[in-house]
Amino acid sequence: MSSLDQLQPLISPPPIDFWPPAPGWWLLLLLLPLIGFGLWHLRRFIVNKRPVVRAEQPLDPVRIAALAELALMPKPYDGAPAGAWLQQLNGLLKRLCRNHYPYSQSHTLNGRKWLAFLDNRCPAAGLTRWMVLVEGAYKPECKLDDKAIAGLTQAVDTWIRKHV
Repeated sequence: MSSLDQLQPLISPPPIDFWPPAPGWWLLLLLLPLIGFGLWHLRRFIVNKRPVVRAEQPLDPVRIAALAELALMPKPYDGAPAGAWLQQLNGLLKRLCRNHYPYSQSHTLNGRKWLAFLDNRCPAAGLTRWMVLVEGAYKPECKLDDKAIAGLTQAVDTWIRKHV
C-alpha cells in the first residue's frame, strides 16, 4: 500500500455568502448616502472653473491724459489738410510708447515697422490698415473723408485703452 492511499480526502471550504455582510459594511452602507447628500449640498461652495469675463481695467492717469488729448485734437473735417493732425496722432502714440516701453526704441521706428510695433501691442486696434497714419504726414495735401477720420480716431482710441 502506498502512502497516498492513507491520505484523508480533501475538505472543501464552506461557501462564502454575500448576505449578510460583515458588521463594518453596515456602517459603510449607512455612511455612503450621507456623504453623497453632503457633497450634493456643498457643490455650490466648490470654486467654479469657468473663466470670469472682467470689465475693462481702470485706466491709469497717463492713458486718461492721452485720451483727453486725442479728444481735443482738431480733426480735419470738410476736406481740410490732414497732415498736421496725422503728425499729432503719431506724436501722441510715440510719447505713449516711450513712456510704456522705454527700452524698445519704438520712437526710432517709422513706416510699416512702426505700425507693426503698434499692432503687436494691441491687435484689436488694427492700426496696420491705416498706412495713411505714417505716410499722410509727408504728403503736401493729404485729405481724409469723415469716415476715415472717425475710423482712425477710433483705432487710436482703442490702442490707447487696450495696449499692453
